[in-house]
Amino acid sequence: MEHSALETKINKSYKHQPTTVVTELSPMQKPLVALGVLAAIIVLSAIVNVADWIKGTLFIIGLLLGCALLYARFGFTSAFRRLISVGNVQGLQAHMVMLAVASVLFAIIFSTGFTFTGAEPTGNVSPVGVSILVGAFLFGIGMQFGNGCASGTLYSLGGGSSSMILTLISFIAGSILGAYHFTFWMGLPSLPPLSLNQIPGLGYLGALVVQLALFALIYWITIQIAKKKNPPMMKPLPTTLGWKKVLRGSWPLFTAAIVLALLNALTLAVKGSPWGITSAFALWGGKAMMATGVDVSAWGYFDGKNGEALSKSVLTDATSVMNFGIILGAFISAAFQGTFKPGKIKPGIAGASVIGGLLMGYGARLAFGCNIGAYFSGIASFSLHGWVWGVMAMLGTYLALFVRPMFGLKNPKSTDSIC
Repeated sequence: MEHSALETKINKSYKHQPTTVVTELSPMQKPLVALGVLAAIIVLSAIVNVADWIKGTLFIIGLLLGCALLYARFGFTSAFRRLISVGNVQGLQAHMVMLAVASVLFAIIFSTGFTFTGAEPTGNVSPVGVSILVGAFLFGIGMQFGNGCASGTLYSLGGGSSSMILTLISFIAGSILGAYHFTFWMGLPSLPPLSLNQIPGLGYLGALVVQLALFALIYWITIQIAKKKNPPMMKPLPTTLGWKKVLRGSWPLFTAAIVLALLNALTLAVKGSPWGITSAFALWGGKAMMATGVDVSAWGYFDGKNGEALSKSVLTDATSVMNFGIILGAFISAAFQGTFKPGKIKPGIAGASVIGGLLMGYGARLAFGCNIGAYFSGIASFSLHGWVWGVMAMLGTYLALFVRPMFGLKNPKSTDSIC
């Protein structure tokens, strides 16, 4: 097989050479493809009818995000787990590429003020305090129990992972519990919101230079880690060659990283704020509580804009329609690959999924977001809290690796290729 010079250079740092393995793919599940496309058309029509074409466009972006995540099995949870357990750095390297591309695009949008709607673009910039330290740490633990982060939960659910049903339900429950305690956590000590561009003398150009230097440094460190630990490579996913690879094969991590960065920037340009996921879970949980007679509108979290959303259709909520798109996009992609095959949920995994979902939901509310809203979009917005989130989630991952085996969850080993 032919490989790029970059792939060859990186691969030499590992025990197992990650060549492009062409394997026999499962037959395309054509009825499911048709079902998914039909469902997407119906949902898009409903969104445009209830809301507008801006929300419809965001739904389409969500579809594309779901496709990119599924085709590359792009992970945040697995990337942290592989790095800490065996020193595999492939996932974190893809993160650095994704964050670098997104930072460049975000800097252009912020500095020019360009959006398709004419609204001033705003980044995900939040305070750094006790709440984010605790919340991100809990989220790091939770995503290792639930075997998926916020984006991972959605695309894995769409891709046919049965356990993600439990994770998502628990995620919503944890989110509403976090919303209930939100006022308490916001009252604890914290620094004011800070983005690098606010530092005197930097601006967006200076902030971009600083972040690109940090990404390059982290990437260089990952190469040194790979050389020192000589870790196993990720298991190659079934794929094919040529144009069929777009719909039937598997995408390289770097390809998906760039696509995700482009789509996040497009999200910013369309709705005026970056990609996020978990605020919708709190909304869904709040609506469910309201339906049972519990008035959550009096809670601190539901003041202002969050409270207004409670009285409207979820189809008018930008984050919700994007989440629906991610699930459907992943479902359609899995059907194209022939991999949509839900299975039974083992008791241990079920328990871990529930605990993981609760911790992620609660942690996301405390930490002003998840691996997408806080880590990805936060760092791309040049916010200090995004970097802090990543560090604390990594520490949470480290602790979780000691507990995962109790639930029958396997950690990567240094003796073979890893998931």
